[in-house]
Amino acid sequence: MSAQDILQYIPQRPPFVMIDNIVKADGTISETNFTIREGHLFVEDGKFTEPGLVENMAQTAAAGTGFSLQQQGKEVPVGFIGALKALNILDLPTVGDTITTEVSFKMQVMNVHIVQGRVFNNGNEIANCELKIFLQES
Repeated sequence: MSAQDILQYIPQRPPFVMIDNIVKADGTISETNFTIREGHLFVEDGKFTEPGLVENMAQTAAAGTGFSLQQQGKEVPVGFIGALKALNILDLPTVGDTITTEVSFKMQVMNVHIVQGRVFNNGNEIANCELKIFLQES
């Protein structure tokens, strides 16, 4: 899937896009990857920063939701991070690294999705947290 194709599943637009490919989206688990590039909005001193990792997890959730809804012929909603719980940043990836992000959907209460996000670099988990994402109703 090209970077342009990704834009049909998420509301973000460059330079705020933090996923390159959707690897998996089955309604329960979403998986994406993203190569850290020099000059990116969230790169400082050659490292992809904490806010970038959180936004990457949120965009992975959005991509999975957007993909599932488009398969059902529905519109892709805009989502907002409402809360983070138990954020753990174990390491920061560097420019040139390709991170893989997995988001597991835990539950939905009305327009709030609760998900568990995990980010991996070279097979090692480098970040995780639970996110509450509020979906804007159309």
